[in-house]
Amino acid sequence: MTDSALTRPPPSLLIEPIVRAALEEDLGRAGDITSALTIPDGTRAAARIVARKPGVVAGLNCAEIAFRLVDPGLRVTLQARDGDAVAAGVALAAIEGDARAILTGERVALNFLGHLCGVATATAALVQAVAGTDARIVCTRKTLPGLRTLQKYAVRCGGGFNHRFGLDDAVLVKDNHIAAAGGVGPALSRLRAGLGHMVKIAVEVDTLEQLSEVLELGVDGVLLDNMTPAQLKQAVAMNADVFGSRATLEASGNVTLATVRAIAESGVDYISAGAITHSAPNLDLGLDF
Repeated sequence: MTDSALTRPPPSLLIEPIVRAALEEDLGRAGDITSALTIPDGTRAAARIVARKPGVVAGLNCAEIAFRLVDPGLRVTLQARDGDAVAAGVALAAIEGDARAILTGERVALNFLGHLCGVATATAALVQAVAGTDARIVCTRKTLPGLRTLQKYAVRCGGGFNHRFGLDDAVLVKDNHIAAAGGVGPALSRLRAGLGHMVKIAVEVDTLEQLSEVLELGVDGVLLDNMTPAQLKQAVAMNADVFGSRATLEASGNVTLATVRAIAESGVDYISAGAITHSAPNLDLGLDF
């Protein structure tokens, strides 16, 4: 299991509106007409959410909130914790109460839980692949609209770390910024004239020549885009030679289970992977009465 401090979920105040919106989408204008008409009023039931495949848990609080928004009288007992690695067949939660309410909340609860477990599981696979190196796996802003807070939390549950959360909490100067600004020098000059002292500056480069220019200008971090492991090793050496490793180096692009170990062994500090949020396979879960 990952560090409990890293797997502390976001406040319910932030999560509840997201889950509520999903329930409203599913309930539509008339509610759950199937459950209302097929199940006698007052029928009680007990159910479990079970992992059909092995994976890493994330999003239990979303499932719990979904059921309790449908019916505050439902009793939800969590049988695992976010960050746990679980085998197939393990129960993650038990739900007891009104049968209609359980079935009404089922799909939304499983949608959140399955997706976030998938993100955590995909992250954990990359983290395991770079074990023994100093590289950290980080996420990106390539998140599903409206789910960034939850997806970035799931990355932490998988042992990864978070990149910036939005455009407002860190500076990343990319190629289009440089082109529109008239060069990296003018871009950095304007940033330093206007930024608060707590905001870090990183610049994206895709050649070693660009890296040399950026290092001479001095920045907090450099994103090395789509470089080979050999080029990444050269970048690490250049950074150490010029600035004693003052700038943090982040590798990005073509990060897969097949490539990530070689990337990590180049000596970079961070490896960012958009796929762990935008393309993570859903973890197969089921709700069984």
